[in-house]
Amino acid sequence: MRSADRPVRTHPAPNDALQPDDEAATAFGTAVAGFRAGLDRQGSLRDEFTFEDVPAPKRLAPYATATAATVRRDQADIAWGRLVLLFDPEKPEGWHGCYRLISYLRAEIDPEIAADPMLGQVGWTWLIEALDARTPGYEAPSGTVTRVTTEGFGGKEDEPPVHGYEQRASWSPTVAGGTSPDGPDIAAHVTAWCDSLAAAAGLPPLALGARPLPPRGLAAEQRQRRRR
Repeated sequence: MRSADRPVRTHPAPNDALQPDDEAATAFGTAVAGFRAGLDRQGSLRDEFTFEDVPAPKRLAPYATATAATVRRDQADIAWGRLVLLFDPEKPEGWHGCYRLISYLRAEIDPEIAADPMLGQVGWTWLIEALDARTPGYEAPSGTVTRVTTEGFGGKEDEPPVHGYEQRASWSPTVAGGTSPDGPDIAAHVTAWCDSLAAAAGLPPLALGARPLPPRGLAAEQRQRRRR
């Protein structure tokens, strides 16, 4: 597992290997660069997040890459997520384009929240509001929200019930204005996904336009330069 503020590598699996003369692979390479940039930026802004490379599914699209996230607070893991970026130049039916993002979120929640009949609607709103706020556009959002209660029996009957929230979702990133040589802004969608994971974990949202702080040594060096 790797700290969130370090670069995230993409596995050079057969389904996302790039060929210089392959237009589709080049387009996917640009999308992967945006995917990684989004993760790197979120890692520098959110100390609670840790990202890890995970194998991408091989049968959903010719090209795919994936990451997993863990949210940790007070020395305990409180939420988990997985985000998959798919690319198919054939534009599968229902995708509204060549790209599709698939998300899975899971978080522990308080009993009061688990009992709220509006949990499903509110949980889905966490994603939609993040996409509306962070991205230039998206199409065909789809998903489910599930509440989970785990109870102990027998030797574990003294353990208190554990309540959980799960969200499965997918959507298609679109390009502002309809066309762009670089494709959709995948980094913005990574930001939206991290916002929804933070909401599930009970963390406050980041302000729009928030920027990572430079390393301490670099910050001191910049101050020295400004004084000269």
